[in-house]
Parts: sequence; C-alpha cells; structure tokens
Amino acid sequence: MKYLFILYCFIIFSCSETKKMNTSQIPFDTQGHRGCRGLMPENTIPAMFKAIDLGVQTLEMDVVISKDNKVIVSHDPFFNYEITSMPNGDSIKEKDEKSFNLYKMTYDEIKLFDIGLKTHPRFLQQTKIKTSKPLLEDLIDAVETYISKNNKHLVFYNIETKSLPETDLIFHPSPAIFCELLMSVINKKGIANRTIIQSFDIRTLAYIHKHYPKLKTALLIDEGDLDTLENQLVKLGFVPTIYSPHYSLVEKHLIKHCHKKNIKVIPWTINDLDKLRELKLLGVDGAISDYPNLFNEL
Repeated sequence: MKYLFILYCFIIFSCSETKKMNTSQIPFDTQGHRGCRGLMPENTIPAMFKAIDLGVQTLEMDVVISKDNKVIVSHDPFFNYEITSMPNGDSIKEKDEKSFNLYKMTYDEIKLFDIGLKTHPRFLQQTKIKTSKPLLEDLIDAVETYISKNNKHLVFYNIETKSLPETDLIFHPSPAIFCELLMSVINKKGIANRTIIQSFDIRTLAYIHKHYPKLKTALLIDEGDLDTLENQLVKLGFVPTIYSPHYSLVEKHLIKHCHKKNIKVIPWTINDLDKLRELKLLGVDGAISDYPNLFNEL
C-alpha cells in the first residue's frame, strides 16, 4: 500500500511538471527581417528562401505601391542608393535617390533596377546576387512553391505598409487605397489566415481593423516613441494582435502589461545573440532579426 501511495505521488508530480514544461514552451515566433537582410539582399525572393531554409516561422517584409498600382516588396518608396544599381549599371547618388520614386514609376520600369549586386556597407555578410524588387504576388507564389517542393513548413507573412501622413500622394496613395491594393493580393493568394499587417502608420492599421477585422495586426513603435502603452492604444483605437516596439524599449512591466491585454510582444530588430536570449528569458513572444540564423543558437 505504501508503494502504491509513493507511485501515485510520483505520477501526480510528473504530470504537474509536464504541465509546467508545456506552459513554458509556448511557440516563440522567429521572424526574418526583410527576409534575412544580414545574409541576403533585403526584401527579395532569394532572401525569403534563405530565411525559410533557416527555419523561421514568419517572413517579415515591407510593401510600397507603384504608379500602375502594383504592390511592390520594398522598404523604401524609392531606390535606396546603398543597394541599387541602375539599368545601365551605374550607382545612384544619395542626393538623387528620392527622385527615383517608385510611386511615380511603373513596375516594368522598376524591375530593370538591380538591388542585389552592390556590397551593402552595413551588412557585409550578404551574398551578392543579381535580383530586383519583386511584386508581392510573385513573392508569395515563389515562397508557396518553394515550401511545397522542398517539404518545408508553412510560414506566416508579416507585411508592413510603408506610409506616413506627410507623404500621402507623394510616395504612396491614401491609406484606404493602399490597404485595398494590398488586401486584393492577400485575398487572391489565399494567405489571409497566415498574414499580419504591421505599420507605424496607425491609419492603415485602423483601416484594416475596421474592414478586415479577422486579420492580425501589429503596432510598430519607434525607439524614440516614449509614450505609454495606454496612450498608444488610445491613439490606435483598438487592441492589436501584436505590439512590436524597438527592442531597446522592452522591459518586464511592458511585457506583463501587454499580456494582460492578450497582446503579444515581438520586438525589432535584434541582431545580437545575447540580447535575443535576454529578451526571450524576459518573456517576449518572438523577435525580428536580420540574422535569422541566430535563432538556431537560442
């Protein structure tokens, strides 16, 4: 009888420990920033393939709109001088880069510029490859095909709308038009259930929340924004799926406050392994990194 009692206690303890272990093993969302900017040319199809090979759960990227209303995967609404070669092979000067405004160019013009052959001055590990800014729909097709052919796990798409109130109709359309063009691609490709729309521009997030309430949203917070979480949510007008601040703003109280509101905390952009470990132990729900290979060392 004594033996049965001890065995019973052992089973109860083991089950309790298993529950504790499972609770602590909530999936950590690993996101490749612009695909994997530290290793491949940013926001390109090869960068997404590399991130998938490295095992990321989410592909993070940015989108802009062209003159002919195409959704282009690009961080800047112009050709950045650091990464661009013109069709004739010449470089773009920094003082001229904003004159190469993608919102004033058709995609047939945009795709002639190379963004993968120049050595990036801040990401020297990048593999150099001839490539151009892709259409979002082409990138999605390429990713889904790559996953299927190579027996990889499905990924999420974390897509940032690159817009600001002061550049409406200069570098991009109004928030409503921007969002509808983006959503037309997402719905056409059938990935809405695996898509997050993120932005610093609360107007686009508010539009998505109102017209596509089932879609996940992420509020991006710049490192210079020292406002309180409560004030930021009041300005936004709703509770987003994800709160995504610069990693330097993350502390224990903020994470706890977000979790009480059922908001996940996924900071950007962390390129240091020690900092990744620190923030994961602190309780963040994921992280965005230019070097998604670091996630395999956590």
